[in-house]
Amino acid sequence: MTGPMSAPVDDPAPPALSRARRARPNYTPYLLLLPGMAWLVVFFVVPTLSLASQSLQTGNVETGYTLTWHFQTYLDALSRFWPHFARSIFFAGIATVLTLFFAYPLAYFIAQKSGRWKNFLLVLVIAPFFTSFLIRTLAWQTILTDNGPVSGLARSTHFTDLLQWLNLTNNDSLMNSRFAVIWGLTYNFLPFMILPLYASLERLDHSLIEAAGDLYAAPIKTFWKVTWPLSLPGVVGGTLLTFIPAAGDFINSRLLGNTQTVMIGQVIDSEFLRVQDYSTAAALSFVLMFIIVVIVAVYVRRAGTEELV
Repeated sequence: MTGPMSAPVDDPAPPALSRARRARPNYTPYLLLLPGMAWLVVFFVVPTLSLASQSLQTGNVETGYTLTWHFQTYLDALSRFWPHFARSIFFAGIATVLTLFFAYPLAYFIAQKSGRWKNFLLVLVIAPFFTSFLIRTLAWQTILTDNGPVSGLARSTHFTDLLQWLNLTNNDSLMNSRFAVIWGLTYNFLPFMILPLYASLERLDHSLIEAAGDLYAAPIKTFWKVTWPLSLPGVVGGTLLTFIPAAGDFINSRLLGNTQTVMIGQVIDSEFLRVQDYSTAAALSFVLMFIIVVIVAVYVRRAGTEELV
């Protein structure tokens, strides 16, 4: 007998309904990923597979190309153009180190010391992006011209003698030299280093720095033991964003360099558009991609961080 004061009887329907809802698959995350995945397939996977097929074909523009699985194209491309690969990696590596050298103090100042000027300084950092990459590179032809004030100052201070000793120039001219190409890469990709460093340094916990000072750590030791390790995600992200595009760049080597500074990007551009040897150009592209992937994988593993900001 049940009455108004009796205990309620558990209804088995709600748990069963809950189990049914849990068992029902949720497709919402996959639907949200669908546009991005479709974009990657259409504009990355398909062109990559097409390029891979092109690298294994034989023929020419007049008679057409046929897929013959000609892997010898890769060996021929490497034997002919390995100096250009080495030069590209060398130039990109030097430019990456220089961008880190210039960007770190600036990013630290903007993130920690700029105060109300922070937004204004960030706008100045990204302002070069409002101008074409090509125009920014052409501007350095005027800046580094032999009759300009920069070249005159470099000669008067014997800076050109130092560059010749470092084998970055062949004479007193700054233009059409290794120095001009490396400096062009450094300038053009500097914002790619500053912004990740700023994002990492801006989140820096000041209490840790104060604690190091309370423990009588010198400023330089505080930097190496506290600030630098905490900023490593920004360092890794910035170096990757700088090195990867710099290794494949062809604008700076063409406009600021000479025949002795040709990078692999310029070779690929020439093979595609001038020589029209599409198989070799595709093979060179894949070799460059493979080299960069290996370097990045080793670098990230040695850096000891997976957080790329």
